[in-house]
Amino acid sequence: MSGDPICSVRDLKKHYPITRGLLRREVGRVRAVDGVSFDVERGEALGIVGESGSGKTTTAHTVLGLEEPTAGEVRFDGEPVSELTGEERDAFRRRAQLIVQDPNDALDPRMTVGEAVAEPLRIHGLDDAERRNAIVADILERVGLSGDDADRYPHEFSGGEKQRISIARALVVSPDLIVADEPTSALDARVRSEILDLLDRIRREFDIAVLFVSHDLDVIRRSCDRVAVMYLGEIVERGATDSVLADPAHPYTRVLLSSVPSLDPTDRELGRPLTDTVPNPSDPPSGCRFHPRCPDVIPPADLSVSESTWRAIAGFRFSVQAGELPEAAVGDPESETGTGGDRAGEGRTAATVRRAVGLAEELPDPDAEAAVEDAAAALAAGDVDAADETLAAAFTSVCEREAPAAVDRPADAGAERVTTGTVSCLRHGRSGSAEAVRPDGDAETEN
Repeated sequence: MSGDPICSVRDLKKHYPITRGLLRREVGRVRAVDGVSFDVERGEALGIVGESGSGKTTTAHTVLGLEEPTAGEVRFDGEPVSELTGEERDAFRRRAQLIVQDPNDALDPRMTVGEAVAEPLRIHGLDDAERRNAIVADILERVGLSGDDADRYPHEFSGGEKQRISIARALVVSPDLIVADEPTSALDARVRSEILDLLDRIRREFDIAVLFVSHDLDVIRRSCDRVAVMYLGEIVERGATDSVLADPAHPYTRVLLSSVPSLDPTDRELGRPLTDTVPNPSDPPSGCRFHPRCPDVIPPADLSVSESTWRAIAGFRFSVQAGELPEAAVGDPESETGTGGDRAGEGRTAATVRRAVGLAEELPDPDAEAAVEDAAAALAAGDVDAADETLAAAFTSVCEREAPAAVDRPADAGAERVTTGTVSCLRHGRSGSAEAVRPDGDAETEN
């Protein structure tokens, strides 16, 4: 049916085994992609954005069949990619093309540009050399080069021109889907703008779907109709690009936006992560995977402190866990607490530790005050593990106990309810609720 997506991904997982010893015994798994679902509509541009290590490139490569999925399904034009064989598999490889970050990886320096661009045509059965040359000349001109460039070699071109050649090589077989993996990250601002304009023009002219993979929100904002935000192997928010970036619902999306430099001094602070350390994907946090870094982590129900104080407590707790404490906050375990000394870490007290982590004032909640004081005393004595255990026992958040389900992104107050995407955050819903949300935002009631 013409209204069906060109590519449909459901509960896609890609795990890599961790092995040790001569017998290569498996001791764990890196969960690079861990249950991702989305659709790419015909002719649209969908962006997948996230930090390095979020799993976005692995997702793209698995969609193309370059990686074998651990679980889940990828359907292309309605057919399961894993079940394609023979001519159907060849047709899929023609209809789904990849543009890589570094065009040098796609171009053989020993081949002329014409040979490189014509190679996919030859592989897919076009044996007429004259016809291949005519198609190559036409495609080179469509990407802003000259047909005469076919006789030149890649080293004779600039980085931006090489990326145009790479785009021509992907376009020459008339694909229905192009996966663009960080296609402009190695280019300067002017050339980056030109390449993005080229990709947008090609998408509209040939009605090609484009799956953009990028860490750059400006690229996504400029080029994509919809965006999916990935963190540690999962999609945490999705929706129309303008809607998600103008009014982000997930704290991680706000963190990404806050990292983009702005010349506007009136821009509001969207959010800074509690810690900088991205957890190991072989051992992701329980519950919401973003909770150890989340500036909006939900406080314990019985905690009676202000929002700003809770954020300071949560920052203290997870900085201890991540090992990101300032030097002034950790004492020397071999020194006597409270005494002077020349070595770093000597002479720490609970008071100096509390000042270093921004919790110098006594807390109004007696239980919270006792826990912070005990943890600070443990750190002053150099016992980081004891401080970690104390804080974890006193300040356990629902965010580390429950994994959030995907729910509708909140609509504007007072507006008629319309689906603008989904968000996976306990601030907007709890797992196990009566309403589940499909990957592209349509709600359905569970039995």
